[in-house]
Amino acid sequence: METMPGSEGIPPEGSDAGEEFTSLAGRLLVAMPGMLDPNFSRTVVLMVEHSQEGAVGLVLNRPTQADLLDHLPGWWSAAVNPRVVFVGGPVGEGGGIGLARGAGSAPLEGWPEVLGVRAVDLESVPEPDSGLEARVFTGYSGWGPGQLESELSSNGWFVVDALPDDVFTPAPEQLWEEVLRRAGGRYAWFSTYPADPRMN
Repeated sequence: METMPGSEGIPPEGSDAGEEFTSLAGRLLVAMPGMLDPNFSRTVVLMVEHSQEGAVGLVLNRPTQADLLDHLPGWWSAAVNPRVVFVGGPVGEGGGIGLARGAGSAPLEGWPEVLGVRAVDLESVPEPDSGLEARVFTGYSGWGPGQLESELSSNGWFVVDALPDDVFTPAPEQLWEEVLRRAGGRYAWFSTYPADPRMN
């Protein structure tokens, strides 16, 4: 992924190539303002898995217009607002992945739990009034060995702490600014960066 000129010299946390490997699972990748890849521009990605073999995450702030009532009606009542399908990333688009917290769903095999939030089997419909909170994604974000580390060293991403509520935010369109503002310091300054600098 490319970044806009001028972003050099702002090393993301955990990007030092000399450091011992540290997994980012359970943390957020927040796209730098100059991210040119349209799949990830101004995105917030929850890292679900990260090892030296690669990484997997889900974009949390790309809602679609696809109402769950039309696509997965059994999950509509468990889903939090907005009750639509989210784009989790460009890999495996068309396949569904659910994230949930609370009782009343079967975990999806092979997907680890992070922040008390687990991937769930969308074929296993939750019981009504189970108290489950869920969000449904199509596709996910994936990186091969060393790919994410290269993007971090090229100033493609900020790395910030995640909260479980980030997954279920009722205002996903504000999440990019919110998590940067919450992180404080230089991150908060970037939260004011306009989506299109030419309009500033």
